[in-house]
Amino acid sequence: MLVLAAGLMLTLVGYSQTDVQQAENPNAPEITFKSTVYDYGTIYKDGDGNCEFQFTNTGKEPLVLSNVRSSCGCTVPEWTREPILPGKSGTIKVRYDTRRLGAINKHVTVLSNAKNSSVVLRIAGNVVDPPAEAAPQKTDVGGVTPKAK
Repeated sequence: MLVLAAGLMLTLVGYSQTDVQQAENPNAPEITFKSTVYDYGTIYKDGDGNCEFQFTNTGKEPLVLSNVRSSCGCTVPEWTREPILPGKSGTIKVRYDTRRLGAINKHVTVLSNAKNSSVVLRIAGNVVDPPAEAAPQKTDVGGVTPKAK
């Protein structure tokens, strides 16, 4: 019984120390995005799958993006590697593989040293086949289009 009580006491002390260690830094960087969702709408297969997410460091210390990862290999992020000073902005570029037909609903997770250390961005839309080109009509030698029979 004594061992159980000692173990419980150590556990409670451990939790309280963790809470103290994780006290929020009032000067910490904070990442603020203009928008966390980019909607391509309906785009054609092999169309432009590039988009950008703009953000600002609204904190008081430099912001460092430690990692930006996508939910699958069809979405490739690129991001600012240098520290973003307070009040300055950066960009995360995302390229979606538009060779894949169908709905787009992908996530990009941004990890940083900010107060809000994990932010999830989302891309949405729908990739469709481009419309078939209309077959050219035949014309006779005189430039007059024959009437359908």
